[in-house]
Amino acid sequence: MPEKRTVEQAKKDLREGKSPTTAAGEFVREEIEHVRQGKHGARSTKQAIAIGLSKARRSGVPLKPPRKGQTSRRTRRSAERAYEVGQRKRKPRSPSKRRSQATRKALRREGRRAASRPALSAQARRAAARRRRTRSRR
Repeated sequence: MPEKRTVEQAKKDLREGKSPTTAAGEFVREEIEHVRQGKHGARSTKQAIAIGLSKARRSGVPLKPPRKGQTSRRTRRSAERAYEVGQRKRKPRSPSKRRSQATRKALRREGRRAASRPALSAQARRAAARRRRTRSRR
């Protein structure tokens, strides 16, 4: 469940006409903070970002799911479902108690390094390099 401040800030960004990715950034920031505080861990920086984006979609940020070929089929399907929940095209269903507890336990076992400054910096550099590569191909 996202914090009230995060949802309010994201809605404010959208009202101001900022892009959905900017609004979703609030949720990613919150998730990084959760890992840093030790609420749970993450296997990688990418995973922490993905959790934040999923929360953003479910909260109503109109962030489109990734296009075909960008991510795995499972990730795209999950993003599509989260997007539909946020856009009220699908009823939000919580996973079974067993499943949510298993997920929570698994995340708690993960490390905290994914939210460190060097890890975030390396992730940003990789993403930028990927964007440069695709831009040069066009």
